[in-house]
Amino acid sequence: MNGDGLRGQLRLDEPMARHVSWRAGGCVARTYIPADLDDLAAFLRQLPREEPLLMVGLGSNLLVRDGGFDGTAVFTHSVLKGLSVTADDVTMIYAEAGVASPKLARFAATHGLGGGEFFAGIPGTLGGALAMNAGCHGTETWERVEKVLMLNRRGERIERRKAEFGVSYRHVEWPAMDDEVFAAAWLRFSPGEPISIRSRIKALLQRRIDTQPLQWPNAGSVFRNPPGDHAARLIEAAGLKGASQGAARVSEKHANFIVNPDGVASAHEIETLIGRVQATVREKFGVELVQEVRIVGTQTRQ
Repeated sequence: MNGDGLRGQLRLDEPMARHVSWRAGGCVARTYIPADLDDLAAFLRQLPREEPLLMVGLGSNLLVRDGGFDGTAVFTHSVLKGLSVTADDVTMIYAEAGVASPKLARFAATHGLGGGEFFAGIPGTLGGALAMNAGCHGTETWERVEKVLMLNRRGERIERRKAEFGVSYRHVEWPAMDDEVFAAAWLRFSPGEPISIRSRIKALLQRRIDTQPLQWPNAGSVFRNPPGDHAARLIEAAGLKGASQGAARVSEKHANFIVNPDGVASAHEIETLIGRVQATVREKFGVELVQEVRIVGTQTRQ
């Protein structure tokens, strides 16, 4: 990778604790902040095909192990920021992968488009929401997706229809998963009254404040809800509220959150606590909790 023609910023050994909402974890060997979508395409063309690639938005669903990630992370937040109502369909919004989900919700409300209020409760970017079918309060990202724009490792743009993706609860599969990343999406909403839509967003955000430990570094829900149940209920019933591993702790406010109250927890402590919760719930209830958060990298520095 020689950098010819690139307009973004390349950094080496970037501490990921600065870029993930847990405020913990190791370094990434190389990071790139593209200037825009065209620059990202140019960067991907120059990136060796065998180079591990990690797309990072707000880092709200990610943990890099203390040993770091020997690859390249691309930061999209506030860079891939295109956001507009399409000219030929006023119920459709085009949004690039780096747009924060709450910003998308507010944008839709301003244009009198309802059905996207739930995005206000997702603490990440649209790219991450697309990759994991993020949702809250019974609504999911892909319910609103009409089509998406992908970039492959050769820098080519590919439009894909929703039907080309295997979408389920907090999980998405797509053709050439190891070769394509989400660049943007077209999302369909319903006409509505802006004041009413904003009121629903306000109520949703208040509910989030009331029920989640937002005052401390966290990564949102750690586990998917098992069929017919809630991960938080199982964790609480297992007596794990307040359980700790070093400086990491299961939240007393919401048992499906692991918090880093003093900002000094290691990625190893957080991951170990995740494993303890899974093992205890499995032992007590025979339920296998599946991680919603993504953990990458190595335990020790190579």
